[in-house]
Amino acid sequence: MLRLPRRLPRPPRRAASTGPGPGRRLLLSTPIFYANGPPHIGHLYSALLADALHRHRGLRGAGPGRLSTGTDEHGLKIQQAAAAAGTSPPELCQRVSGLFRQALTQAAVSFTDFIRTSEPHHQRAVRHFWGALQDGGALYKGCYEGWYCTPEECFLPESQLAERRDAQGRPCKVSLETGHQVHWTKEENYMFRLSAFRDPLRDWLRDNPHAIAPDPFYQRVLRWLEEDLPDLSISRERSRLQWGIPVPSDPTQTIYVWVDALVNYLSVVGYPETHGEWWPAAHHVVGKDILKFHAVYWPALLMAVGLAPPERIFVHSHWTVRGQKMSKSLGNVIDPAACIGQYTLDGFRYFLLRQGVPERDCDYYDEKVVKLVNSELADALGGLLNRSTALSINPSNTYPCFSESCFPKVLDYREAKGLGRASPEDYELVASVASLPLQVASYFEGFQIYKALECIALCVRQTNGFFQRHKPWKLDRRDPAEQLWLDTIIHVTLECLRVYGTLLQPVIPHAADRLLSRLAVEPEERGLSSLTFLPRYDGKPCPFEGRELGPDTGVLFHRLEKPRQRQHQVETKKL
Repeated sequence: MLRLPRRLPRPPRRAASTGPGPGRRLLLSTPIFYANGPPHIGHLYSALLADALHRHRGLRGAGPGRLSTGTDEHGLKIQQAAAAAGTSPPELCQRVSGLFRQALTQAAVSFTDFIRTSEPHHQRAVRHFWGALQDGGALYKGCYEGWYCTPEECFLPESQLAERRDAQGRPCKVSLETGHQVHWTKEENYMFRLSAFRDPLRDWLRDNPHAIAPDPFYQRVLRWLEEDLPDLSISRERSRLQWGIPVPSDPTQTIYVWVDALVNYLSVVGYPETHGEWWPAAHHVVGKDILKFHAVYWPALLMAVGLAPPERIFVHSHWTVRGQKMSKSLGNVIDPAACIGQYTLDGFRYFLLRQGVPERDCDYYDEKVVKLVNSELADALGGLLNRSTALSINPSNTYPCFSESCFPKVLDYREAKGLGRASPEDYELVASVASLPLQVASYFEGFQIYKALECIALCVRQTNGFFQRHKPWKLDRRDPAEQLWLDTIIHVTLECLRVYGTLLQPVIPHAADRLLSRLAVEPEERGLSSLTFLPRYDGKPCPFEGRELGPDTGVLFHRLEKPRQRQHQVETKKL
């Protein structure tokens, strides 16, 4: 008999608490990527979102963290792709998994764990998980028939299908969401009693309104749970699917690839022995196309074995290319390596995280990358650093002193006229930058990294306006009063740049390192927990004041050329 949880299990004492305090453990994860083809920018976007969250958390000193990624290597798609390529499934997976590891490393994704579902320790975890499902009464054997979509590795109800014609003009049924063709399939499988978990799932979500973000996806899952939730077929006949983990004690069946894949989030933290040190303090980053697997099936499976669902599920939308869905048939699948080669590592990371909006699909085209990177990184940020550290402006090559008489602290900047040299716009700049770290932290917490970058870009523009407004190159250094104001302008500008460089580390790690090194900010001074802005304005000492600047690191961002007339397509010939 199935034992339903009366309430969700509490995490063990060693596991991370759900509070935001220091010292808590947290697992951040990307989906594990299906090893039937090379990586494209959609895969990279998932990984960069998780990487930025992981890096931001590390800079906050929030406690031990892990970032897991990897490849999903079982299933009918892999079996068919290997046959089509004239190779074996293990050889195909070895090759494609290497491509993903290489692409993520090239993009500076700071993963701590790279898991492959073909690895023995993962397969042992899957077999143990299956046994726990069986011991809990969550499985039964039954005959199942329906429309099966091989690319999506799942059965689809009639409501999610549409009538189309295939390449030969014959009528066929396809998935409404993806357009993939489906085939009527009938076989005897093991079934998971998913229908019994509708109420526990609803209770979990109502008790945890931030479990799925952004909110439109949370609401979508709640709507799904208002509908019928049929039991789930979680095995396939082994005669049809040999490339997978056999069902323990039944060699005629293969474990459903999605059950196999989802257990990676447990096996990576030591399931079934040591997972309690981390689980359920896990944040999954997933695409909207796999939301149901992560927000309905996975929590229900976890409940069935006596484990709590993951703490949070962050969901993002897809990338199109000039308004069209990426597909091999259209020849418009974008190769991340080619983009990084043309737009630089940091430039392309910045573009994807700045332009990607989780709630809606985003469109890629080369001209957009060039325009954004040139405007916000090369001109605004890089130009500001170059101008404010130029020897013609700052011949002492130091972090100059701040003058409180030139820039006095006031309660209401609208009444500051006549008190110093600073204008009301200058006080607005100081207020904006002072509030920026908390704003950015809030947006990262809410999975709105693009909004965090928007706020930083706005402040960078304000700082350029400040520098341009006061024209320090026109001030006469021989006049002591002018020298005080000149030093104050440069001090404020460098303080702004120090904040921007610190906040941008999760997104453009290499460029941020060069910027902070130019400002002589030591590695131990780059954390977010101790980040302060313009302490001299508040009458406190500034540790950077009077410090010699670091070596000239050259142009922060070279302007990108207009794109050549070609697409950065994924190379598929070598697969």
